[in-house]
Amino acid sequence: MTSDAIEFGDWSIPEGEIEERFDTPGGPGGQHANKTETAVTLRLDITASSLLEPVRQTLVRGLGRVVEVSSSDTRSQWRNREIARQRLTERLETAMVEQKPRKKTKPSKAAKERRLADKKARGEKKRARQRPYHD
Repeated sequence: MTSDAIEFGDWSIPEGEIEERFDTPGGPGGQHANKTETAVTLRLDITASSLLEPVRQTLVRGLGRVVEVSSSDTRSQWRNREIARQRLTERLETAMVEQKPRKKTKPSKAAKERRLADKKARGEKKRARQRPYHD
């Protein structure tokens, strides 16, 4: 997967448009974690990318102007880099799926009647628990 571009769907983003940062992973880990920069953060500025305008607009609508993914799952910088690239690809692919517009629905007449009957039954049950009223 270490090619010169990240590919998702029918599109690809050149390597130069993705900013990589390597850090020491947080949390416990002893001497190894404290001295090696194995955590990887990938940052992509969608608005400055070379993608086609409609693709860019779709991604910005789904993810915002900048996308950041990181990985510190393993002790290997190379493996964390692969995991981060995979996560970035998954996020971009997910954002490209157009959401179907929601169709407004109304409850049926029978459903309304059932709801009201249930409410009435609950009210009766609660009323039956009360002390009787005496004048």
